[in-house]
Amino acid sequence: MKLSTAEQLHILGAAAETFSEKAGAAGSRFLKPGSIATFQINLGRWCNQACRHCHVDASPVRTEVMDDRIFDKCLAIIKGHASIKTVDITGGAPEGHSRFRELVSAARTAGKHVIDRCNLTILREPGYEDLAEFLAEHEVEIVASLPHFAESRTDAQRGAGVFSKSIAALKQLNALGYGKKLALNLVYNPTGIFLSGDQSQLEREFREKLLADHGVVFNNLFCINNMPINRFLFALEKGGKTSTYVTTLVNAYNPQTLPGLMCRSQISVGYDGQVYDCDFNQMLEMTAEGTQHIDNFDEERFLRRTIRTANHCYGCTAGSGSSCGGAVA
Repeated sequence: MKLSTAEQLHILGAAAETFSEKAGAAGSRFLKPGSIATFQINLGRWCNQACRHCHVDASPVRTEVMDDRIFDKCLAIIKGHASIKTVDITGGAPEGHSRFRELVSAARTAGKHVIDRCNLTILREPGYEDLAEFLAEHEVEIVASLPHFAESRTDAQRGAGVFSKSIAALKQLNALGYGKKLALNLVYNPTGIFLSGDQSQLEREFREKLLADHGVVFNNLFCINNMPINRFLFALEKGGKTSTYVTTLVNAYNPQTLPGLMCRSQISVGYDGQVYDCDFNQMLEMTAEGTQHIDNFDEERFLRRTIRTANHCYGCTAGSGSSCGGAVA
């Protein structure tokens, strides 16, 4: 069973205080874009995993992928705009797209920093044996999902056997220089209905345990609150815990997170060319104001827009905040 975007927004709308009310004048002042330094591109919903917390609702049975016309349009914009410094490639498992390597190569040739949001296990799949070497050769930053340093907690969220495959992939990346001269950052998601802990403390724990138990090293740990949308929201609804979790987010709202929100410095493009303020708005089909599709992209107009918000935005503004790069305050 799956909740429609309208149903999700309705459920989240039941919060005692809406995000727009909570943010108030500060929200209207800060939730304007500052730049489009990051071009985040979602290549599709296919993934070799089907994680319980996945806000994208990705899985091995999803067939939606970016077609050549949209791909070429995105690549032209990336190459043609000096303001775009980083190309952030996501999915699903974006490496499964037939033109993933072309995108990486072209973006690097254009002088862009490239991020691959990797689930790690894709590196162990048949047909992807040389993927790690390719990423290293092009000096791609890897942002890798690893919910916890405990095998049982990771497998509970991502599936049996995922932890051992992830550790094998991390060792392969370390052997290529990742975690040392090449950037390897891990992503932590809570495994329950609570917020991420202190990022610096969790990073120390991850670093100590992964090194001691597996000889694995990495650069930074990004803590991301579980967003109450798609698969995670359905699990909350099924367990009767939606109100508890949303109330936790509302009570932990931190206005100091507003200036650093990722939506202020990026464009998020879906596999179908639809344009959004962020990856989470993308999953709720909340297209960006004034620029609904990449065919109509104009940098000046995009920078004049007002960023769209709803109650899921509490997920990015609770506690120390949460973004694709971890805590923001």
